Parts: sequence; structure tokens; C-alpha cells
Amino acid sequence: MNRLGAERSPYLRQHAANPVDWYPWGEAAFAEARRRDVPVLLSVGYSACHWCHVMAHESFEDADTAAVLNRLFVNVKVDREERPDVDAVYMEAVQAQTGRGGWPMTAFLTPDGKPFFAGTYFPPQRRHGMPALLEVCAAVDDAWRNRRAELDAQAEELTAALGRDPTEGGAAATAGVVGLAGLAEAAERLIAQCDPQWGGVGGAPKFPQAMALEFLLRWVHRSGAGAGADRGVRGDGGGDGGAAGTARRWLDAMAAGGMYDHLGGGFARYSTDREWLVPHFEKMLYDNALLVRAYLHGWQCFAEPRYRQVVEDTVGYVLRDLARPGGGWAGAEDADSEGVEGKFYVWSPAELRSALGDDELAAEVASFYDVTDEGNFEGASILNRRRHRSDAPAPPRIDAARATLLRWRERRVRPGLDDKCLTEWNALFLSALAEAAGALGRADWLDAALANGEFLLRELRRTDGRWLRSWQDGVASPVLGYAADHAAVIDAFTRLAEASGQSRWLSAAVETADSLLALFWDERSGGFFTSGHDGERLIARPKELMDNAVPAADSMGALALRRLAALTGERRFDRAADAVLRRTATLAVAHPTAFGQLLVALELTDGMVGSGAAAPLTEVVVAGRRPELVAAVQRRWLPSAVLAWGEPYPSPLWEGREPGWAYVCVGAACRLPVSEVADVDAQLDAVEGSRRA
Repeated sequence: MNRLGAERSPYLRQHAANPVDWYPWGEAAFAEARRRDVPVLLSVGYSACHWCHVMAHESFEDADTAAVLNRLFVNVKVDREERPDVDAVYMEAVQAQTGRGGWPMTAFLTPDGKPFFAGTYFPPQRRHGMPALLEVCAAVDDAWRNRRAELDAQAEELTAALGRDPTEGGAAATAGVVGLAGLAEAAERLIAQCDPQWGGVGGAPKFPQAMALEFLLRWVHRSGAGAGADRGVRGDGGGDGGAAGTARRWLDAMAAGGMYDHLGGGFARYSTDREWLVPHFEKMLYDNALLVRAYLHGWQCFAEPRYRQVVEDTVGYVLRDLARPGGGWAGAEDADSEGVEGKFYVWSPAELRSALGDDELAAEVASFYDVTDEGNFEGASILNRRRHRSDAPAPPRIDAARATLLRWRERRVRPGLDDKCLTEWNALFLSALAEAAGALGRADWLDAALANGEFLLRELRRTDGRWLRSWQDGVASPVLGYAADHAAVIDAFTRLAEASGQSRWLSAAVETADSLLALFWDERSGGFFTSGHDGERLIARPKELMDNAVPAADSMGALALRRLAALTGERRFDRAADAVLRRTATLAVAHPTAFGQLLVALELTDGMVGSGAAAPLTEVVVAGRRPELVAAVQRRWLPSAVLAWGEPYPSPLWEGREPGWAYVCVGAACRLPVSEVADVDAQLDAVEGSRRA
């Protein structure tokens, strides 16, 4: 047993029995490296990472390999989900040296934490152009002992390059606004990068890119291609080559492929092929949070029943399989079960017959979901509907069989569960769930959202108001929350206030927003540092400018602050959002797949920022107890609107509002108060129509 046995992270505990003498991240490891005068071998991964498991089985569980690592280095294991600041710093070093990144990450550091060599997965024997791990270790050891000056110079040069702000000193740093023309240009560039046959961006491997998809759906809504779908009238789709056709193809192909779990709901992390057929089977809470929102908006935009089913099944998956005691949601499920990737999810015709007990029905199901004797993945079949991407949801007979197969599948050994609850990821799903609860009229979902909000406040916020990063087994980790945690919580609590009408969530959002600005704001060049002023000092202090698997902290913060300002009238939040958007607006237009969330934030105000320039958000207030008016607003997709109802709170929105009436305002101009659903719809139609591109 090494030093990881007492750690709270499930990923670190997975390595507690390794013969490698792992240290957790901390001063003790670097002090030992200084005492021994040896490098630090830093290994970063996460519990649902398939190749992390492969490298562990091949190398870290091997006694001979471990003996070499223990002799030459001080070895440090980091859970990237618990310490995204550490991961961000050293992943930048990997990308600088190799031109790419990924996990597991392997970096060699001086005893003061400066990287001098970095990579990702290294096999036990040389293959496919990759050097063997022990070859790398021998070369590092030789350089350390015999070419120290050269190595130290390389470490200094690499460290000096870390954490540089790409917006400083260039056009992007002084860029103003992009306007609707810039948003249109970004949409065109995004469409041009999309796969014209299978949707999504790029080839294999293919990731959901949910933030870019969300921006594209907003552009469809603004262009009117899905007009009328809010109330169940199907839009025209806009043609295969336009924004609407591209968005529909993207949504259809992901939900039809094997990346989507056709029995239990939810999405795997990514597809290993262009056609979304063979997933990397791990399921992450954040992907499902972001895709629930994308499919919800797809349903609201196009009124396709299959998109609504994806929302319902994916929410069902999270609430069923990731729920933790007290209201939190676990972070991920592994790709492997019984040591085999995907074993939990694949089927054969014989298994269908056994599970259903009806050969005729089994044959129908096999045909419907493409299950064959030959299989499509290592001799078995991943359920999919790729050849029927645009079909309606499963007919009743197949749907009943689907429920039977799900119950049968529960007898199998489940993939491993990473049961830690991360503030950021819980908040991302909370935000999507709260919005979906209102749109679909699901009181049970709203109850789950409120329970999660209570969980976050109770378990992950200290008594002094400081947010923490992670909770597991009834105890929060002492790791301080990051900018992304705060930004996601602001958005989640804002959405929860809009969904529930409870003012306490707006108060908590304001407190969190003030903490975000106080702890993370860069006074020199604007934007948010990843870690707070009160956090551990690393060799660089990174910022999250570009989206990765989750929205960038800068972009999420700008979006959340903009909406919070509209609800509360607190202009300091608008000013901070403006400062973020000004820095990166032109970069976002040029690189829409890297800045999807920032484009979403820009779209709120027609691509304009700054006092007097930004287009105001639509503000809807329903005063008094008028649930039918609230429901009329919640069921629509209003990308640039905020909703106040229920308990009044200090805000200009509530001044002079009479109970029983709905008020639709844009900036300081309000339309006549109305009291009928049809009149609310008419006013919102008019406001939305005025925003068409």
C-alpha cells in the first residue's frame, strides 16, 4: 500500500495498491524529490479514463516497472477532475511539446515543479511509433544525471511559456464587438467545419462539442428556421446545408449512434469513429448535462419527438444511476466492466432471445437496433439506429421490449462508478434540469433540481461562504472551488430561481458571483484565473479561455453574470461580462468550435457589448399567483430572456408590478401588462420576431 490509501478521490484510491510508491500532489512529494535530488514523475488521469486503466495495468501494477520508477523518481498521482488547476498547467506543457494532449498525462518535473519533458500514454514496449515507458524513464534519468544544465534550461523555457494570455498584445485584446454580422460569420464557419453526412465536427475520434452545437441552435432560432416549434409547430428545417439542417443532422446522428445508450439513456464520452457508432463507453455527468440542454433546445426548436425522448431518457439515466444520498450526482461511470471495455452495453441475438423470451420479438428488436451474429464491435453488437436517423421514437412493442432489456441488463456487472460529486458538474446538470423541468412541466424534475441545490449549499459551501470543489462519502474535500465551479453555480442557481420562483436561489447566485469577482478576477487584463487568490500557488496561474470538455470558465462566467445582471439590476455583473467578451470576441468568431460557449454569451446581446451598445435582454415578470402564465413562458425557448415570478426580491424588475399580470419588457421599455396566455404568447412572439437575424 502506497500513500494514496487515505485519499478521498476514487481515482487515487484505484492506485493505492500499486507497487509504485505514489504520493498525492503536495509539498511532501516535492520535498522528497529535493532531498533525493531526483525528478518528479507526474501522472494525471481520472477514474473513467480507459487508457489510464490500460497504462495502470500494463505498467503501474507491474513490480519490475514500479521498481524502476521508485528508484529514479518521486512519483505523484493527480485526479484531474479534483485538481483541474494542476492538470491545466501541465497539460499546456504536454501540448507545447507534442502538439496534442490527452489522458493519461505523463510529465517529468524538477523538484520545484517545472516541467522539462511531457507526454501522454506510454506503452510497456515500443509500438506504433511510441517509445516504451522505461525507455523514456532511462532517457530522462540520463539527462538528469549527465546534462542537467541543458535540462534546467529547457524547464525554464517551457515554464516561462506557461500561462501566457493569448489575448494580450494582439487585436483580440482590444477588439470591441462583433455584432450580428460576426455571429453570422461564426455560424458559417462552424457549418463549414461540420461533417455533411454524419454531423458533428471533424472525423475520428468525434466529440459531442455541445457548446458549439448550442450556439448553432441559437442561430437557428434567431434565423427563424425553427419558428413556431415553441408551441408544437414543426419548423421547415432550413435545408440540409444551412444552420437548421446542420443542427438536425448533428442531433440525429449522435442520438442514432452507439454513443447514445438506447436502453438506459445518456451519452458516452465520445465516438471512436466518424459515424458515432463505437463509443468510448465511459459516461460523464458533464456531457449528459450539456447534451440534455442541446436536445431540449432541439426539441423546442424543431418539435421532433425523438429529441424530447432523448431528454427524458438522459435525465432518467442521471437521476436513476448517478444519484447519491442527499441530492448530489456522481461524476462518471467507467468504460469497462469485468475488465472489458463496453461489456455492459453490447448484445448478441442469442442474448436478446434469452432476455425477451420471445424469438419473434427478439428478431424485431435485433432488426430495429442492428444486432447481428457478426456484430459491429469485437464480435458483439452496439445498439444503434444509424440507418434510421430521422425516424420517430420506437413503436410501443419495441419500447416495451426496451424496458425489459434494461431490466435484464441490470443483472450484469455494472461499470465502475466514480461517486465523487463535483460542484461544477453538479451545477451544469442542475442548470439543464431546472430549465427542462419548466419546459416539459416535470414537477418531479424540479424536486430533484431543488434537492441538488440544497445539497450544493449544504455540503459544498463552507460556513464562511467559500465554495469547495468535491464531495464524496459524506465529506467535502478541502480543495477550494475554482472559477468554473463558481460560474456554473451562478448559472444553475439563476435557472433554479427561474424554475421555482424561490428568491433564495437568486440571493445565493449573487453571493457566488461576488465571490467569483473577488477571488478570480484578473485586475490587469480581465477574465478569470482558474484558481482563486486564496489558492495554492503553482508555477503558472492559468485561465480557461477556450472550451474543452466543459465550457470555459470565462465564457460560462460571462453568460451567467449577464443573465444575473438582467434579473437583479446589478450592473457590476454586466461590466465584468463585457470585459470578458471584449477580450475574446474576435477569437470566438474565427474559431467557433473552441469558443462555442463564448458565442452563446455574445448571442444574448446580438454580439454587442458595452454600455449603450449591448442589445438588452428580454425581461418577463409574472406577478402574483398565475401558474398558467409562468408555464406559458417556461415551455418556450427564449434564449435571450430572463423570467422573474413567485417571491419578489430586490430588483428593478419588481418595481410597480401588480399581482395577476405578466409584464414583457426589453430594456426599460415594457409592453402593456397582460393577464391571458394568448396575450403573453403574442407579446413574446413579437419580441422574438424583432430579434431575427
